[in-house]
Amino acid sequence: MNQTANKIIAVTGATGAQGGGLIRAILAHPNGAFSARALTRDPESEKAQALAAQGVEVVKADLDDEASLAAAFSGAYGAYCLTNFWEHFSPDKEIEQAGNLARAAKTAGVSHVIWSTLEDVRDFVPLSDDRMPTLQGKYKVPHFDAKGEANHFFTESGVPTTLLNTSFYWENLIYFGMGPQAGEDGSLAITFPLGDKKLAGIAAEDIGACAYGIFAADQEFINKTVSIAGGHLSGQEMADSLSRALGRDVSYNAVSPDTYRSFGFPAADELGNMFQFNADFSEQYCAARDLDATRKLNPGLKSFDDWLAVNASKIPLG
Repeated sequence: MNQTANKIIAVTGATGAQGGGLIRAILAHPNGAFSARALTRDPESEKAQALAAQGVEVVKADLDDEASLAAAFSGAYGAYCLTNFWEHFSPDKEIEQAGNLARAAKTAGVSHVIWSTLEDVRDFVPLSDDRMPTLQGKYKVPHFDAKGEANHFFTESGVPTTLLNTSFYWENLIYFGMGPQAGEDGSLAITFPLGDKKLAGIAAEDIGACAYGIFAADQEFINKTVSIAGGHLSGQEMADSLSRALGRDVSYNAVSPDTYRSFGFPAADELGNMFQFNADFSEQYCAARDLDATRKLNPGLKSFDDWLAVNASKIPLG
């Protein structure tokens, strides 16, 4: 596939859900304006080699190494920048990596950066507010707060940037242990501390497709914040959809945030805070993530039911 005449989009997290989704969106438009450059720490990995086999340029780069990022961004029109908190559970490291990305994009002269980010919960719930515990001494929801705090690296760098606020991945039902769990009697239930409030969610693949739409819109979203979702669903609505897709009754177990934080699995306190934030500010959070605007960026946007039609069989029933 000869894409050399196209504008290069350098993609971090290229072998993951978001970055991979953007690369697939670029490949799905072979006559479009863009070609993909996949950044990865290990170009020899199976996933990286699979991208190379599809004609994607694969380049070695490390989020902890600013010089490697600047080299990988060199000659690129655009850069999709994201960090993966769950790889190391360190918000401080995430902030440091975001700074590396912003400075590297500036050095390379990239014309359009999309920074995959989230709200800083401390703007809504100050550290002094004890309705939810403060974590690691200075965060409320570390994987939100670090990304939100890092926005300034991009906005102050002078690099033309779109801040892309993402949403809860429905894939968390598959890979993060949040899917239906079986009780002692064998009945299935999902458990979230959301009360009757709605949660903005999205298929991870669609984040990359939305990013493609932002790049394709040229200047329209530069120096703006875009917030996306594929659906706004209450816990009960999620349970009802799961029941239909799985052919088994799934109930919704609405617990308190304190109860959820006490469950003891890794990051239970963080996720308890996250869901509490989603519930306490549900109206504002969902309103920012307009479904029609998201669909305009990505006409193939999947609803939760659409996503379940393809993925329900992958959800482990614990």
